[in-house]
Amino acid sequence: MQTASKTICEKMGCFQELSEFKRGTVIDCHLCNKSIHEISLLLNIPQSTVSMCYMTKWKQLGTTATQPQSGRPCKMTERGQRVLKRTMCRSHQLSAELVAKDLQTSCGLQISITAVCRELHGMGFHGRTAASKPYITKCNAKHQMQ
Repeated sequence: MQTASKTICEKMGCFQELSEFKRGTVIDCHLCNKSIHEISLLLNIPQSTVSMCYMTKWKQLGTTATQPQSGRPCKMTERGQRVLKRTMCRSHQLSAELVAKDLQTSCGLQISITAVCRELHGMGFHGRTAASKPYITKCNAKHQMQ
């Protein structure tokens, strides 16, 4: 499973962050007057990553540590997502309001109804209205056949 996702990420342009050790190694190689191309070949990482690690982080900020990301962190945890999925698989006809209350009691998550809907859409659950099925008696079936 991991190899498949890793292959997909490589094809789609996803990236994994360099470890602290590799970042330090990039800086050490630069301080030993190695070029970006040489560092890239030596450590088997892309030149753009070497350039980014050296130019933007170390040269401008004086550190290679990961900087804080922008945006609000997700309120729903992995455990909450599992509980949500289990709840929806058990009974599809629950409203988002009832699911939010269930999450609050089981996981202790204070989560809004819109956040529950957003998570459910992300998991592939969508609200649908059932198709109306006409009530056909034996008498009506005979009339339809004629």
